[in-house]
Amino acid sequence: MNSKRHQSLLTTQVHNLLERMFKPSPINDALIDGATTFFANQPLVEKIGNELDEKEQHGKVPNDVKSESGKSKEVSERRQAEIEADKANFQQQMRSERIERHERLTKICYEILELTEGDNFAETNRKSASVLGTIQLLSHTEGSQVARVNEQHKPLYKAVLVLRLLDKLIIDDAIKDSYIQHFLGSVKGEGYKEFKSNDEEAYKVFESEVKVAVIKAALIQDIGNFHPDAQAILIGKDGDKDPYRTLDVEERKPLLQINYRETIRYLADGIGSADYMGNSKKDRDLFKHQEIRKLKFIKELLKGAINPKQGLGNLLKVPQIYTSIVLSTKPSYKYKLIPKVYQALNQNVERGTCSQKVVDALYAITGMFPQGFGVVYLALDAAGNSLERYEYAVVNQLYPNDPEEPHCRIATRQLTFIGYGSDMTINKSENLYFAESAKRLASMSRSRLEEILEKLVSNYQERIELDLIPRCWHPREYFSVRENQKLWNKS
Repeated sequence: MNSKRHQSLLTTQVHNLLERMFKPSPINDALIDGATTFFANQPLVEKIGNELDEKEQHGKVPNDVKSESGKSKEVSERRQAEIEADKANFQQQMRSERIERHERLTKICYEILELTEGDNFAETNRKSASVLGTIQLLSHTEGSQVARVNEQHKPLYKAVLVLRLLDKLIIDDAIKDSYIQHFLGSVKGEGYKEFKSNDEEAYKVFESEVKVAVIKAALIQDIGNFHPDAQAILIGKDGDKDPYRTLDVEERKPLLQINYRETIRYLADGIGSADYMGNSKKDRDLFKHQEIRKLKFIKELLKGAINPKQGLGNLLKVPQIYTSIVLSTKPSYKYKLIPKVYQALNQNVERGTCSQKVVDALYAITGMFPQGFGVVYLALDAAGNSLERYEYAVVNQLYPNDPEEPHCRIATRQLTFIGYGSDMTINKSENLYFAESAKRLASMSRSRLEEILEKLVSNYQERIELDLIPRCWHPREYFSVRENQKLWNKS
C-alpha cells in the first residue's frame, strides 16, 4: 500500500501523519528525528555551554582594569564582548532548535485533533474509529515487519485512545484533577458532550490547554527510549541485539529509569514552552504562567503513568498497555489473540497497578474487538438458521452496545469480497471467535470448509495450514484496495 494513488483521502492523511512521527525521515523532519538529534547532541551542547560559561567567568574585566584607561582596558572589554556574543548566539541557536521541535510537535497534535474530532460526540467517535481502524489496517499482522511497523504506529494509536478515554472519564464525572477542572469550568458529566456546540470559545481553550497537553504526553511517553543509553540496552553497543526481544529484569529496570529521566529532560529542554508573540507585558506574563502550568501538567501525567494506581496517570497507562498488545512488538505476537487484551488489563488491575474504573471505561469505548479487526461470522438465512458458510467483516465502530458484540462493516457476501457492504452487529452466537459459535460448523464437511477457504484466501495453496474454521481473518490485503477503505462512511 505504498502508492497514494491507491489510498482514500483518510488513508492518505493517516499514512502521511505516521510517516512524519516515529519513522526516521531521509530529510530529518520527523518527530523522532528531532528527539534523536537532541539526545545525540546533548554531550556536545553541555560541553560547549560549560566552556562558554568558563570563558565568560574568566573573561570578565577586573575592577582595577575597568578603572584604567588605554589599550589593556579596550582589549579586555572587546574580549568580554566577544565571549558574551558567542554565548548569546549559542543560546539563540539552542532556543531556535527547541522552538522548532515544539512547533512541530504542536502542529501534529492539532492534526490529530482535526482527524479525530467532529462537531458532536457521535461524529468524534466515528472519526476516531476510522483513524484507529486505519492504523490497525496499515499495520502488519504477519511477517518480519510486524514489530518495526507496530513500534512506529503505537504513539498515534495511543494518543487517539487517550483522547477518547479523557472524554469518557469526564462524562462519567471520574476526573477530579484541578488543572482539567479549571478549563472545564461548569461543564460536567453528560453536559460535556455538548461542550463544543454550547461554548465554542471555551472549548477551544480546553482543547489547546488540556487536549493538546494529553496528546503531547501520549506521544512522548516513551521517547526516552531513543536516548543513546537506552539504545545501548535495546540494540546493544554493537547493534547486534533484537530491540523487540523480551528484556530480563537486569535490562528492563535501567531502561525504564533512562526512559523516564530522558523523557522528562526532553519535555523540559527539548520541547519546553511556546514563545509569546506580542508586545503586551501583561499578556506575556499570563501566557508564560499558563505555559509553565501546562508543562507541569504534562510532567505530572508522565510521572503518574509509571505507577498510576487510582490516579490520573491511568489516562496514559491504560491506553499504553492496550496499545502494546493490539500493536505488539513482541516475538510472541499473534493477531488472533489481540481481543484478549482486556485479560491483560484486568490482570494489571488485580496487581494494583492500574484502575478498574479506567479499564472499564476503555472497555466501554473499544469493546472486546479493536477497530479494524477481522471478524468471521456465521451466515444465517432469513429465519435465523445457519447456512453452509461463514463470511468476513471488519470492526468499524466504537461504543458497541455489548462489548462482546462488535459493530462491523460486511466485507464479503456469498463468499465474494465487496467494497460496499452494509453495517451489522455480529452477535456472540454467530462470531467464530467464540468456541461455542465455531462448534455450530462442526458438522460441515472438510471438503466444504476447504472450498470456502479457497475462495476467501488469495494465496490459499501457500497457506493450506490455515484453520479450516478460522477464529478471525487478516483484512490488511483487503484494505489495500482503495474501494475497500471507506469502512466508516455511511453504508
